[in-house]
Amino acid sequence: MFANIGEYEACGIFTKGHFILIVVTIIGIFIALKYSIKKNKREVHSIIKLITIITSIMEILKIIYNIKQNSIYAVNTYIPLYYCSMLLYAGLLSSFGKGVLKKIGDVSLATGSIIGGIVFLIYPSTSLPIYPAFHILSIHSFLFHGIMIYIGILINKTKYVELRKEDIKYFASLIGLMCVIALIVNSFSNGNLMFISNNFPNTPIEILYDITNGGIIYSLIMIVIQMTIPFYISYYIINRLFY
Repeated sequence: MFANIGEYEACGIFTKGHFILIVVTIIGIFIALKYSIKKNKREVHSIIKLITIITSIMEILKIIYNIKQNSIYAVNTYIPLYYCSMLLYAGLLSSFGKGVLKKIGDVSLATGSIIGGIVFLIYPSTSLPIYPAFHILSIHSFLFHGIMIYIGILINKTKYVELRKEDIKYFASLIGLMCVIALIVNSFSNGNLMFISNNFPNTPIEILYDITNGGIIYSLIMIVIQMTIPFYISYYIINRLFY
């Protein structure tokens, strides 16, 4: 559960361990939805707030663990500045923000969280290629991304947010800000937060990196993709399923 990197063979992607984690995560999502799908908006807000507190505690523990495992200079391993880290910031804005800030959080949770969670379950490139299936970081990552899918479905099924196409400005503002901060940190640390500064070998990102030869063009395309594509995919799927 708490083994160092390389101490045991990594689970890998599309393996038996991977599929077991997917099945367990999906079952957990269905059970959670069964007991919360009929909640009113006030109750959904309370659920979002509770999830935000729980995931924030989980992330703090993960940061401490990763720093001890690696180094404070290994920013890629512990700073929560990847697309799916949006759950933390959107959750805080949705739970405790007012006005525009709350809207940013609500829209981001309603759209981007579903796509981010699903993509990770299918291709968990930051955990299973490195750790065994039942390592604490593998379990953490599937729990975290399962929560993303759950909260996104819950918000849309209960119509906690009435989405409009123009709401992309709220989603894009959060992801855009995360990207700007990530670029700054990357420039000082040679990191690859948000996957916008360097290649990420053996993933689909490598295709884009090779086509653009890296550099500023690669960074801009990755930023624009993350600021727009997840929202539009989610928006059209959500409108077909829930409206």
